[in-house]
Amino acid sequence: MKRVFLGTLLAGLLATTAAYADSASVAVAANFTKVAEELAALFKAETGHDLVLSFGATGQLYTQITQGAPFEILLAADDERPTKVVADGFGVDGTVFTYAIGTLALYSTSIDVTDGEAALKGPFDKLAIADPEAAPYGRAAVEALTALGIYDAVQPKIVTGENISQTLQFVVSGNAELGFVAASQVVGKQGVWIVQAELYEPIRQDAVLLKTGEANPAATAFIDFLKSDKAVAVIKAAGYTVE
Repeated sequence: MKRVFLGTLLAGLLATTAAYADSASVAVAANFTKVAEELAALFKAETGHDLVLSFGATGQLYTQITQGAPFEILLAADDERPTKVVADGFGVDGTVFTYAIGTLALYSTSIDVTDGEAALKGPFDKLAIADPEAAPYGRAAVEALTALGIYDAVQPKIVTGENISQTLQFVVSGNAELGFVAASQVVGKQGVWIVQAELYEPIRQDAVLLKTGEANPAATAFIDFLKSDKAVAVIKAAGYTVE
């Protein structure tokens, strides 16, 4: 009788452990890489759930979702693709919300960018930006250059990264003297010029629960966690604004 009881207890414990060992697959805009990794660790500690994070340009992630990639949540770098994901039938209606508002920065390890506009008008060979068709920060860079009236002049010097992470790497490696990146990527670094907000459209970064994750407790729990005070504090500390 005792053996049966112990067996039943063990089975119950295993079932409970399994219930708290769910995981969710999250597609994350490249600019949010470090923050997402920090949030995933906090989420794991708080809930027991694991997150499998995949990073890339928002446009690329959107394409992968429409082609059947098994992501359960999208953390985009814009407010267009999450809405479109829902309209296309891949996202859960009513789950789209802005989890962060990004800031564009000009970064250099070799040129003084205290006056960013002057640096962009000065001598340099290469300016890195993310692909404006796929990455919202790349689009914001083009908008800023256009607003400053210098896009045509610097266009021949532009080198394009697949995403904002590769764009930063171009600058770090010296393949480009200047680069437009997310301010969150260069928090605490020297050689940063924060681009005036009026020079580009606000970079509203929206999240959405995908239909593949609608029945997954880990996915729905992470959507809720992103709105929590603990998550918001981490996001703000990384250089983003949260409404």
